[in-house]
Amino acid sequence: MSTRTVVLKDIRNIFIGIVLSCLLLNSVPGTAQQLNPWPKPIQENKPWARWWWMGNAVDTVNLSAAMQKYHEAGFGGLEIAPIYGAKGFEDRYLRFLSPAWVNTLRFVLHKGDRLDMGVDLTTGTGWPFGGPQVSTEDAATKLVYRIYRLGKGQRLTEAIRPADQRDKKAVLSEVVAFDGEGNAKILTEKVDTQGMLDWDAPQGDWTLYAVFVGKTGQQVKRAAPGGEGYTLDHFSTAAVDHYLNRFDTAFAEQEIGVRAFYNDSYEVYGADWTPGFFTEFEQRRGYDLRLHLPELFADTGDVRVARVKADYRETVGDLLRENFTERWTAWAHGRHAKTKNQAHGSPSNLLDLYATVDIPEMETFGSSDFPIPGFKPGIKPKSGDKPDPVLMKFPSSAAHLKGKPLVSSETFTWLGEHFRSSLSQFKPEVEQCFLAGINHVFYHGITYSPQDVPWPGWLFYASVNMVPTNSWWPHVRGLNTYITRVQSILQSGVMDNEVLLYWPAYDIWDDPKGGMKSLTYHNVEDWLHPATFYRIARALMDEGYGVDFVSDRLLADLQADRGHLQSPGGNRYRVLLVPAARRMPLETLAKIKEFAEKGIQVVFEQLPEDVPGFGNYEQRNRLFKQLIDSLSSATNIHVTPDVVSGLGKMEFMGEPLVHEGLRFVRLKSGGKTIYYVVNHGKEDLDKWIAFNTQSRHVLLMDPQQGDFGWCNAKIQGNQSQVRLQIRTGESLFVQFGDQSSLDGLPRWNYREALDSIIELSNAWKLSFREGGPQLPVDTQLKQPIYWTALPGEAYSSFSGIGVYETSFTLDAIDRAGRYDLVLDDLAESARIWVNDEDAGWIGSVPYQLDISKYLKQGKNTLRIEVANLMANRIRFMEKNHIKWNDYHEINVVNIDYKTFDASGWDIQPSGLQGNVVIRKYRLR
Repeated sequence: MSTRTVVLKDIRNIFIGIVLSCLLLNSVPGTAQQLNPWPKPIQENKPWARWWWMGNAVDTVNLSAAMQKYHEAGFGGLEIAPIYGAKGFEDRYLRFLSPAWVNTLRFVLHKGDRLDMGVDLTTGTGWPFGGPQVSTEDAATKLVYRIYRLGKGQRLTEAIRPADQRDKKAVLSEVVAFDGEGNAKILTEKVDTQGMLDWDAPQGDWTLYAVFVGKTGQQVKRAAPGGEGYTLDHFSTAAVDHYLNRFDTAFAEQEIGVRAFYNDSYEVYGADWTPGFFTEFEQRRGYDLRLHLPELFADTGDVRVARVKADYRETVGDLLRENFTERWTAWAHGRHAKTKNQAHGSPSNLLDLYATVDIPEMETFGSSDFPIPGFKPGIKPKSGDKPDPVLMKFPSSAAHLKGKPLVSSETFTWLGEHFRSSLSQFKPEVEQCFLAGINHVFYHGITYSPQDVPWPGWLFYASVNMVPTNSWWPHVRGLNTYITRVQSILQSGVMDNEVLLYWPAYDIWDDPKGGMKSLTYHNVEDWLHPATFYRIARALMDEGYGVDFVSDRLLADLQADRGHLQSPGGNRYRVLLVPAARRMPLETLAKIKEFAEKGIQVVFEQLPEDVPGFGNYEQRNRLFKQLIDSLSSATNIHVTPDVVSGLGKMEFMGEPLVHEGLRFVRLKSGGKTIYYVVNHGKEDLDKWIAFNTQSRHVLLMDPQQGDFGWCNAKIQGNQSQVRLQIRTGESLFVQFGDQSSLDGLPRWNYREALDSIIELSNAWKLSFREGGPQLPVDTQLKQPIYWTALPGEAYSSFSGIGVYETSFTLDAIDRAGRYDLVLDDLAESARIWVNDEDAGWIGSVPYQLDISKYLKQGKNTLRIEVANLMANRIRFMEKNHIKWNDYHEINVVNIDYKTFDASGWDIQPSGLQGNVVIRKYRLR
């Protein structure tokens, strides 16, 4: 061959290579989407993680190295959360918001830009908001009161003081006297500076209520150096402004550069008041609360008591939303940043709080039980919580109604016991988030640790330890890739839920018992589970309806449009469903009637009983009754005790696929209808499934391996039927569009009858890398067994990567067939290499992987790199009294918040066990 021919061939090959690279990188207009329908990943498609800075003992060298590892593992961003520090490293601590700390943050932001990683920042340290800038005046405030009894002519002879010495610094606000006839006298101005009351009780028996403005005394929990101090009074605009001013001072006029400021779940304990509350209450509720102190402080079943308390609780919620959440968000916007907020735990309407911020965030706490065969559930506390699919829909509902593209989740909080949580537990748990409308996952989380800290490095006390020292860290990218694929689709469109379910929050507030109502994750059995709302929400989901929740405030923002409720965010709903509600504002009921008159279908479980609250009650009650009476003749209003069946009678049916054991979410994107379908059931599924849409043109996309292909649907009535093959534990995207959206794409291959099973009968080699406390010696095996079944402590105590290798011969390769590698039992995750090519990740049930394109005729090699849990190595350290757990505020505790001790743990099975085979299928 001539030199000229070689050169021309090289030029041609280079040109072809460039073209193919451009196509693969989505660089050629008009072809990228046809060749690969998966969106090109961006920061927010990828999972992010909360990033604990222990003691702020951070430096640029270690930060740079850590961020590089996170980037390589597939993380899209980090959420900085400064907390308490490790003992012995005090000389490395940086004080929060000091010039050195701010410069370090700026380094992280620049590094993030270079790595294409986003950065969020909590507006404080630990939680909740607070710190040294919070004066006693601005600190979280509580209502303190004391009752005195006086008869005719009697005078109070002692100074008016709180009864509890712990409240001795509480400031007197009001003194009001009540007789037995309901008459009240405000006596505040008759109290001198020494607390003595200059007043003689007139005729009758009198009860004096002394109201004080007290302080909870709560300090910031898990505070970092420079972040210690009182918790903020979230109800006070002055306190919030003073608090945020510290950040303005620290950053001066320079751009900060964080994507979002973040607020953790509301954990302000006992704060139920703020100076000026009486004035705020009267302006909002229309009457003087001082004249109703007996009702406010009562704990009886009286209806009047419940009404006054409902007004009090609504006012508290208003102050939190307006004076903190909205004000904080406006401040962040002034800093060219977003806000990300967890509303649960708040004494307010959760939907309204979520609607106020840019990125509403839920938290998944505890672990779920899945009927997936082979699923290994997490270790649960003796008494604890688990993720609730209804609670998880509160932030997504607010986001859908307000058009907020991102809904995030603090994911895997206390998923299981430390060092014993596996990637196989993560996948179905995070899929529950996706099914609830969450599309922006934050792991809980990563603890920053310098490279010179011995294994396991610094760890957070309530985390799944998503850290590079975790034995399964080399496999994290497999899970991250799956999450990225799913989120890239879920973030690409608008959620297509057709039912709006009204949340009767006033029924929660209308309760004569207790004081403020905090709607926490840990007391859902009190405020959420008993409600008819909850029962209906679960029933709707079980029957295949896409549902969002709506509050009174959010309902007022909707518009009727051609038989649909149109939200400001672009979502359209076919029906408004109202569960049984004892209390409903007059304005809400009037709005619902207006919608019905404009053609919106409204289904009541039963008509509401009355208006909430006490102010101007008689007039509001009269108008409410008139409005209720008028509903009997209103069109499009249906009253039925079984609202879900009522939807069916209206010929409005849910998605049939739920009756096959599948779960889904549905979205619209550029004229396409997309279903994300998950099989968390007991059985694999292979059958024709009906979808409530009409299109013959279907694209199937497998987020586990990234495969995709088109298939044809069958139209039957107003539904499309698609053949789905989806094993238990798997998920699938089903996209309906037009023919043009499928041009250039391959056909989807269905597995037909099992053609053969290829047994791997050669010997296996087991070797070890990347772990400790020491690397066990290599060994030969007849067939795979757990390495913990081998004799010797080196095997039983090892946490890291064990490599199982074998070879096999294929006489022929059927390129029209499919070859699935099937592992019998895996502990806990695996990376598969076929003929020295990376074939993919197996990290959750089912333990199967399509390896067809990596096989060749003749001799083949198989390498299975297995990662186990950290548990066995930690057990070894505990048994040998090797110190690893020494922090200033709280050490790592066990799942029941008791002293951590792994010395008595059983050895956790580790490695690969049982048959490893290749199943060959014919394809169609």
